[in-house]
Amino acid sequence: MASFEVALNEFLFIFTLLFVGNSTYLDDHGPPPQKVLPFPSQVVYNRVGKCGSRTVVLLLRILSEKHGFNLVTSDIHNKTRLTKNEQMELIKNISTAEQPYLFTRHVHFLNFSRFGGDQPVYINIIRDPVNRFLSNYFFRRFGDWRGEQNHMIRTPSMRQEERYLDINVCILENYPECSNPRLFYIIPYFCGQHPRCREPGEWALERAKLNVNENFLLVGILEELEDVLLLLERFLPHYFKDVLSIYKNPEHRKLGNLTVTVKKTVPSPEAIQILYQRMRYEYEFYYYVKEQFHLLKRKFGLKSHIRKPRPRPEFFIPSPLETEEPIDDEEEDDEKWLEDIYKRNKSSLHNTAALTTEMRRQ
Repeated sequence: MASFEVALNEFLFIFTLLFVGNSTYLDDHGPPPQKVLPFPSQVVYNRVGKCGSRTVVLLLRILSEKHGFNLVTSDIHNKTRLTKNEQMELIKNISTAEQPYLFTRHVHFLNFSRFGGDQPVYINIIRDPVNRFLSNYFFRRFGDWRGEQNHMIRTPSMRQEERYLDINVCILENYPECSNPRLFYIIPYFCGQHPRCREPGEWALERAKLNVNENFLLVGILEELEDVLLLLERFLPHYFKDVLSIYKNPEHRKLGNLTVTVKKTVPSPEAIQILYQRMRYEYEFYYYVKEQFHLLKRKFGLKSHIRKPRPRPEFFIPSPLETEEPIDDEEEDDEKWLEDIYKRNKSSLHNTAALTTEMRRQ
C-alpha cells in the first residue's frame, strides 16, 4: 500500500512538470488586487487640550469600528514638545501604521516631510482662548463629573491653597499660571516644534497661520462643533460618515456631558480684560481661524447661526517674555477613562438601536 502511494505521488509530480511546468497561481491569475485606500489615508488630529477633544476621540472610537479605519492613539498625553530624535521616532511609528489610519495625540505640529516621510492631512479644533484657559484652570483643580475628591487623587501634588486659589487673585496678582508665557498655548500646536514656536510673538503667529493654510484640511471652532462635524463628514467620509447622527443621539449626548468641567466660575470684567491683553496673539490666531472656518462654511452652503461676536479688545504689546514650559494639561491623561466611556456609550447605543428595532416589529 505504501509503495502504491509513493508511485502515485511520483506520477502526480511528473504530471505537474509535463503539463503545468513551473506555473504558479500568480502566473495564471496575477497578484491579488491591492486594498483600495481612501484619500487621504493618513490623517493626524494633534488635538489641542480643553478644546472638545475628548468628545471627538469618543466619537472616533465608535467611527473606527463602524468604518474600519485604524485609530492610532498614544500612551503619552502631556508631552507636546519633542526633541529631534523623539520627532523622528514618533513620525516613523505613525508612518508605519496600517492605513487608512487616524492618529491622535496632544502634540505640537510635526513636519513629516522634514524627516523624509509623507506629510499626512491634519485636522484640529480650537476655541475662544479665555474660555479654554478657564476650562483648564478649573479642570486641573476639580475635574469633571467624577467629582472633586476623585480629582484630588489624580492631582495629589497640588497644594490646597493652590487648588482653591481664587481665579481673580490668580489673574490680578499675576500668578505664573495666569500670566504669560503659560497663556500662550494654542498657537504652538500649529506653529510646530521650533523653539521660537514657544515664544509669544509675530513669528510664531505667522508660522502657525502658514501651517493652517498649507497642512490642515480643517481647523474648526468648538463653539460651532456641529458644523465642524458636518464638514469633517463631507471632507473625510471614510472616517466621519454618520458622525453627526451619532453625536446627536440622545444616549451619546448624555454620556458626552460627563466630560463637562465642574465648579467653573466667571472672573471679574477687569480680570477678563487683563487675560485678553495677555493673550493678544492667541486671539489674533483664533479670529484668523474663525474667519477661515466661516469662509469654508459659506463655500459649502452652511450658514452661521451664532450670536453676534463681542467687539475685539484693544491689546497692548507685551514685554519680551522668557520661554517657559507650561503647566501640563491634565484633561486627557486617562485613556482608561475614555475606554470606559466608549464601552458604556457603545452599549447604550446598541440598546437604543435594539429597542427601536423591536418597536418597529410591533
